[in-house]
Amino acid sequence: MWFPGHSEGESIRRARQIYSCKMTQAEIKLSSLLLSEHFGEIVEKIGTHLIRMGSQPLRMIAHDTGMSLDQVRKALCVLIQHNLVTYELQKRGLVEYEAQCSRVLRILRYPRYIYTAKTLYSDTGELIVEELLLNGKMSMSATVKKVADRLTETMEDGKTMEYSEVSSTFVRLADTHFVQRCPSVPEGPEPSDGPPPPVPTLQLNEKDMYVVPKLNLIGKGKRRHSDNGQDNGERKAKRQKQEADNNESPSDDGIYWQVNIDRFHQHFRDQAIVSAVANRMDQTSSEIVRTMLRMSEVTTSSNAPYTMPLSSNEIFRSLPAGYNISKQILDQYLTLLADDPLEFVGKSGESGGGMYVINLHKALASLATATLESIVQERFGSRCARIFRLLLRKKHLEQKQIEDFAMIPAKEAKEMMYKMLSTNFVALQEIPKTPDHAPSRTFYLYTVNRLSSARMLLHRCYKSVANLIERRLHETKENRRLLEKSQRVEAILASIQASGAEEAQLQEIEEMITAPERQQLESLKHNVNKIDASENQVDETIFILESYINSTIKS
Repeated sequence: MWFPGHSEGESIRRARQIYSCKMTQAEIKLSSLLLSEHFGEIVEKIGTHLIRMGSQPLRMIAHDTGMSLDQVRKALCVLIQHNLVTYELQKRGLVEYEAQCSRVLRILRYPRYIYTAKTLYSDTGELIVEELLLNGKMSMSATVKKVADRLTETMEDGKTMEYSEVSSTFVRLADTHFVQRCPSVPEGPEPSDGPPPPVPTLQLNEKDMYVVPKLNLIGKGKRRHSDNGQDNGERKAKRQKQEADNNESPSDDGIYWQVNIDRFHQHFRDQAIVSAVANRMDQTSSEIVRTMLRMSEVTTSSNAPYTMPLSSNEIFRSLPAGYNISKQILDQYLTLLADDPLEFVGKSGESGGGMYVINLHKALASLATATLESIVQERFGSRCARIFRLLLRKKHLEQKQIEDFAMIPAKEAKEMMYKMLSTNFVALQEIPKTPDHAPSRTFYLYTVNRLSSARMLLHRCYKSVANLIERRLHETKENRRLLEKSQRVEAILASIQASGAEEAQLQEIEEMITAPERQQLESLKHNVNKIDASENQVDETIFILESYINSTIKS
């Protein structure tokens, strides 16, 4: 592929970039819907164009999309702020912008990140992660103040949230690597001679990635509306004081933080492994595996095939206080886990009472296989699932062997095999006895290629999510007038309640929405909730399949 105006080397590099970010039509459509829903039409147009075309300079983007340079600049600023686009200075001095395709698709998982933060670190952790996802990058001081204000708004009158409480939760998130520093411009004297560089060079020391700056944040969250009893002079004085405080640059100025998505994915993976062990064995086994994963969660990288080796003695000391099991029983459980055919846990040595690791690659392969089996059963029935499991176990089988092993009549077995073959769940491999590939002298073996089946299912999952989003947008568009009316009535009710209105007045306002309209609103709410739940369920399948595919490629 040759690009006009580029050298051969640059043309090859650009072709590689395009193919490395090659996305299917389903992925591009889903990316477009996510960008449009979260950032609007202009940003969606620029983002989708970069996903389709690969890296491009500013003027080429403006020319190809037919938008003004100012609009393109602002859209790129938004995308860079949210880590959806990166930039790079080329040899000729041009700055090229490239979309981070996989990062755009992660927008679908934002609700799950926020819910996980709430589960682990309560409402404060939830709001910190939510603010960082909404803004892309934020300083710690700005995040703490914003979250404290939001929490104060939800509290009873007279109660406020201290900055120190929010800061401590932020520190805990950084210590467990759920938030991390963004690359920044290195400190040093600026060169006085010559023009400034076209793009800043951002650097990040890995040692400082999770180091929280020492801030002396003293204060409490503020409510939006002041008390009615305050006079104008008092309000003015307060406002002037706040402006003076805001003008002073905080001590963490220039240090920005972002959500560490890989760490959240590591947590999701660990939870899936623990759940799988609990279903296969018992609660104690799952708690032992959870302890091993927790001990190695910070020391093991998110894409490592194994966890760090842990001794039996270390695992015993790290077990939760509620599990009063003896060292002897722990060793028996570890032996049982290591001997299990799924090989989630492996033994790597004998020192320290035995060294054990968790085989993350095999665990992800088992989870992906279970997902494939479940989908085959739901789609084609239990008999097809029996054949599918048989092929997974035996690797390669002829038609007659499948009929005998699965104990299914020949006619039915052929129909089932054709169904799975036509939908790419099963592959057919030809092994000729002679070079002429004559059918009478060729073995036809059925097999399951887990990787290609996982890719095919992943593509269908992307299509499903795109269809769900389009359906939700259609539902809300069809009922837009009713929704707007409902919001107006709710705003009037809230205003009247705040001013201490009587019950009769409130009832009169509520009756502005008729019974059929109320029923329609309930139906809409029910449908949208079902669609949202379906999106989250499909995303869980996407996560398992993506993790397995990435793990297989890297291994």
